[in-house]
Amino acid sequence: MIMKIRILVVLVGIWIGMISVSAFGEDVKYAQSIVVAQDGSGDYTTINEALKKLKGDSEDPVRVYIKNGKYDEKILMNYTLNNVTLEGESRKGVVISHGDYAQLNNMGTSGSYTLRVDGNNITLKNLTIENTAGPVGQAVALHTTGDKIRVIDCDILGNQDTLYATGRNSRDLFDNCYIEGTVDFIFGAATALFRNCHIHAKSDSYLTAASTAKENPVGYVFHNCKVTAAPDVKDVHLGRTWRPYASTHFIECELPEAINPKGWHNWGKEENEKTARYGEYKCTGPGAKDDERVGWRKKLSALEAAELTNPAQLFTRESTWIPD
Repeated sequence: MIMKIRILVVLVGIWIGMISVSAFGEDVKYAQSIVVAQDGSGDYTTINEALKKLKGDSEDPVRVYIKNGKYDEKILMNYTLNNVTLEGESRKGVVISHGDYAQLNNMGTSGSYTLRVDGNNITLKNLTIENTAGPVGQAVALHTTGDKIRVIDCDILGNQDTLYATGRNSRDLFDNCYIEGTVDFIFGAATALFRNCHIHAKSDSYLTAASTAKENPVGYVFHNCKVTAAPDVKDVHLGRTWRPYASTHFIECELPEAINPKGWHNWGKEENEKTARYGEYKCTGPGAKDDERVGWRKKLSALEAAELTNPAQLFTRESTWIPD
């Protein structure tokens, strides 16, 4: 009888949404948990329906749990949505898919997203997010502008401009993600730590195009990431300077033969070489050719690398955010 009561309590606790999960080493108590399922077994059949029902500017954490299926939706998590987790049943089984691109109806790059996150303290977990427009120019899969964005165990798929991680006051963590694309497929102004990610180049191109603001000390940091390239790809730069103060660092990453020995590109503007903040530390693989890099790339010290990869240092501002 005692065992039955315990089981009942657990089931009721789950049903009312008071669910405890581990996120970055901390237990999160969800005030609400809702389910999206295309077969009608959940609370809603589309992700957009579920998000429309959430209370804006809420301080109470909410989880939207998405059951397996391919969701052809264009999703905007606007600035009123805070403390929301989108969690898939499985990484490969939940696919958020759309096919807009910049030249379609003149929507521009910023309008071409499949999923856009403007809210703060948002977590995306166990999802595939893809832009299916194909090689038609700029076509964003994931566009983030909010602050304190966590993307965990996700596949982000596309071609040119796959991931637009931007916002001068944005801080993002990408953990154990797969990100693929062709030209400038990780780009924008955010401060972002990519940790244990797989970055895959599908064409001769540039992995990153940071537009870091002058006043922001750090832009993109790749730590313990694996970079790969398609078999026919032979000439890939780690980054190019979309804006003069672009900041990008690769630390203890594995680099393929396809990486151009010079490593970095000035976007055809020599003056950018005086302002860009590019660096590497203890990268490995056939593409880690320290002696052949451009002279304006910095060789980081052990201390500098440690600070860049420590969230407590990297994300420190007036409002401290440390996603261990």
